[in-house]
Amino acid sequence: MSEDASFYGVHSELSSQGLYEALFVRAGLARERQAALAGGIPEASLIPLPQFRETTIQVSGILPAGFAGLSRARPARTINWNIRTLKGSKGSQRRSGQCIISASEETRIIMSHNHIATARRVLDVEARAVAALGERVSDTFEQACELLLACKGRVIVTGMGKSGHIGSKLAATLASTGTPSFFVHPGEASHGDLGMITTEDAVLALSNSGETGEILTIIPVIKRKGAVLISMTGRPSSSLAQLSDVHLDVGVEEEACPHNLAPTTSTTAALAMGDALAIALLEARGFTAEDFALSHPGGSLGRRLLLKVDDIMHAEERLPRVSRDASLSEALLEMTRKGLGMTTVVDDDGRLIGIFTDGDLRRTLEKGLDIRQAGIAEVMSPRPVTMPPGHLAAEALQIMETRKINGLVVCDADQRPVGALNTQDLLRAGVM
Repeated sequence: MSEDASFYGVHSELSSQGLYEALFVRAGLARERQAALAGGIPEASLIPLPQFRETTIQVSGILPAGFAGLSRARPARTINWNIRTLKGSKGSQRRSGQCIISASEETRIIMSHNHIATARRVLDVEARAVAALGERVSDTFEQACELLLACKGRVIVTGMGKSGHIGSKLAATLASTGTPSFFVHPGEASHGDLGMITTEDAVLALSNSGETGEILTIIPVIKRKGAVLISMTGRPSSSLAQLSDVHLDVGVEEEACPHNLAPTTSTTAALAMGDALAIALLEARGFTAEDFALSHPGGSLGRRLLLKVDDIMHAEERLPRVSRDASLSEALLEMTRKGLGMTTVVDDDGRLIGIFTDGDLRRTLEKGLDIRQAGIAEVMSPRPVTMPPGHLAAEALQIMETRKINGLVVCDADQRPVGALNTQDLLRAGVM
């Protein structure tokens, strides 16, 4: 490496791994510029450094294993570097030191960040951590499910900080999927909220370290009440894990945070394990889509899961209906009065034999038939699509979309029309 080079390295994997790049080059040296470009750094990122008096700059970031490229140039400025070198999935090694670079106007600094690649790295770290949880799901998970299913009270979820946020979401998921649950903040619990916990309840405590003071403080009271205690921690040997009736290991090798500090991978793992618990309990209880809808009556979800065709169909006097002997003119008048864009056609016993829609009218006109003389039996569509009452409106929508029709007749077991609806009815009801 040239003695004039201040700080550089060729790293083809920089861009693909989304690593923090801290490369210093001399603009006048072709080899250093070529090294930067080979490392995936656009030339536009080479920003001139103004001349300064001798000063200290902190350089911190993540670089690939084997990073090299420090050298001494003409003394002018001291750069403190603090670089964490990646060593695969098992950890990293931190290095630090100093280098002296020239402060001439030709010196350039590159400090860029590949956001997309960083996002991919974070997702990969967290995905691998969640996948690793599957290998640890064992008899303890089965025991936790059995205790929660046997619980006659409610599942009380607790956690501090980020674990508390995950716990709050888990309590909501449990409650909406058939397991009565709510969240209690451990800090508030020690100031009166412990009264919410009864002997028949089960407590699910989340703590990555397993040593959260606020949680350990309330454990003796929970034990004294006789409530079941299940914990999720990242340390099976922790105090919380040892005090629990059942412990679920949600430990991770590393956080996605470059400093391995911010709860990222660990909270994702706890969230995934919590979801696994909730769904396992849902299936064990035989929780159905209708049960789910009862907990979600508001919004489009509730409408899709609860609303039935009986609730929105045109029935009784609002149902358009003509006999097989009716003329086309009479059928058109019935369609106009009922405003549904269609009419049913029934036989002498009131059973459905056909339907006539706006589309049928257009086809009739194209054939040149005299609408004043034609009978409805000549132009109706026989054997129309029907469905029985009591079915979900969402099912009616699915039938209409599949068959590419705008109207649907609801018939009883004897094929007598009891109602009719069209896409406008579904639209007004918020089903589509």
